Amino acid sequence: MSHPQPAASDRHLRAHAKINLDLRLLAVRPDGYHELVTVLQTVALHDTLRFTSSPGPFRLVCDTPGVPADRTNLVWRAAERLWAAAGRPGQPEGVTVTLEKRVPVQAGLGGGSADAAAALLGLDAVWGLHLSEPVLRGLGSELGADVPYFFTGGTCVGRGRGDRVEVLPDLTPHQVLIALPAFGVATPEAYRWYDEDGWPASAAPAYPLDASAWPAWLERCRNDLQASIAARHAEIDALVHELRAGGARLAAMSGSGSAVFGLFDEWPLVEQAADRLTARGVRCLRTVTLGRADYERSLAGDLGLPGRAMVV
Repeated sequence: MSHPQPAASDRHLRAHAKINLDLRLLAVRPDGYHELVTVLQTVALHDTLRFTSSPGPFRLVCDTPGVPADRTNLVWRAAERLWAAAGRPGQPEGVTVTLEKRVPVQAGLGGGSADAAAALLGLDAVWGLHLSEPVLRGLGSELGADVPYFFTGGTCVGRGRGDRVEVLPDLTPHQVLIALPAFGVATPEAYRWYDEDGWPASAAPAYPLDASAWPAWLERCRNDLQASIAARHAEIDALVHELRAGGARLAAMSGSGSAVFGLFDEWPLVEQAADRLTARGVRCLRTVTLGRADYERSLAGDLGLPGRAMVV
């Protein structure tokens, strides 16, 4: 059976990174996962997914070392799940996705999950499927706990495994410096170390319901995974300390690491901190926070998806 091909070629979506402003691990669930609550924030740093009409089987192209371009990549898995959910037989076809990576891997910045969400939105459009928002969000949840968040963006709280997403008032705009150690951390490894260290479960905090509460609340943020990873990689705490000493309003490890971020009120402070870290051989990325409305506009790229970022 033949299927309609996309009418346009070389269209693109942006897949933005996230940082975890706060991450608390609660009790262990019956399925073995940790119940968690986390505040997620999108930043301007992004990958780009380009969708090109092509005859024959679905293809994924990525020339970034260490990033697979096969069925182990979440973009490919998103294509397979979307194709099956639409009731189409066989394997996906008719599109080549070129993945341009800028978000570092194994850094706790959600690059793979963001790519998966963008792939679901983009392929739904170019294949002309028009699946409902709940269906796309459900497919995202099957691919990874962080994926549903990237249908919404801005400042959100994630509960459960992180896949139950609720919007929060957008964080006031901040400049962001991301410091990248020379090592990565796999998420299963981070949780294993946390369990081995026997940390007590946290309590779920109350999060701001008004944007004016953010400045004071940021002072109470923390990442429950950070101590266990820093115990094995002392550079994590050293980077956090240096960013705080350089004027960061908040500095912490993002997600399961290894990236460390600092939120700054002034761009000159970002540049000064970056210069100091770069002189020590630390790779740094400069970016800014992205509110929900700006995220929706940026995510859409030139694919023509007004309003398809899903607000919950």
